[in-house]
Amino acid sequence: MASVQLCGSAVGAAAPVQALRVPTSAAVGVRPARRAVGGLVVRAATVVAPKYTTVKPLADRVLLKTKTAEQKTTGGILLPSAAQSKPQSGEVVAIGEGRIFGDNKVEVGIKIGAQVVYSRYAGTEVELNDANHLILREDDIIGILETDDAKDMKPLSDRVLIKVAIAEDKTVGGLLLTDSVKEKPSIGTVVAVGPGHLDEEGKRIPLPVSEGSSVLYSKYAGAEFKGADGTNYIVLRVSDLMAVLS
Repeated sequence: MASVQLCGSAVGAAAPVQALRVPTSAAVGVRPARRAVGGLVVRAATVVAPKYTTVKPLADRVLLKTKTAEQKTTGGILLPSAAQSKPQSGEVVAIGEGRIFGDNKVEVGIKIGAQVVYSRYAGTEVELNDANHLILREDDIIGILETDDAKDMKPLSDRVLIKVAIAEDKTVGGLLLTDSVKEKPSIGTVVAVGPGHLDEEGKRIPLPVSEGSSVLYSKYAGAEFKGADGTNYIVLRVSDLMAVLS
């Protein structure tokens, strides 16, 4: 389960390329080819032709400029690359034209310049103009950040934002529990809901829960976040909800 703590110029629909590098991790098990043509450098299983000078996502894909990983702990200790927390948020710098459902075209619902949170292992990483970027599908974006606080996140698609119930810190007999032995809660209150999943005709299916609902959810599902005041939140798909409590 992913976990992250949130802290703290719009570009045209196609981002210009001065130096484009796709890390070799994007093609697992394939020996990458390498070719340099002027300012274009590509490391991937397939070499991009030199006539391409822009990066424009296709269909429902989105290009993000990702945040830089933290290089120090809060105490100022330098972290090695392996220990640095992988960022899960970034800024939308280009979007595709959308998806086709039969005779209907559904445009990407995220605007250029939006600050978003995405699934930890989604997409393909690229380096563009000496900055890290990620190309991924719209459905891999968890939510839009309205502010720097997780409680204000706007979940996307069929996802819900839940305020996690506080774990019990005592046993029935009154013994204090340490954080390591506290039972992880799987109950919370719905704070915000997404617009719903797209059906075969491109129409949104409303979610069966609403804001304020108390729900029981799968214990190991979703992505966890910590609010500015230390409150725990989790974003998960509605299919990971097991029951509405009343």
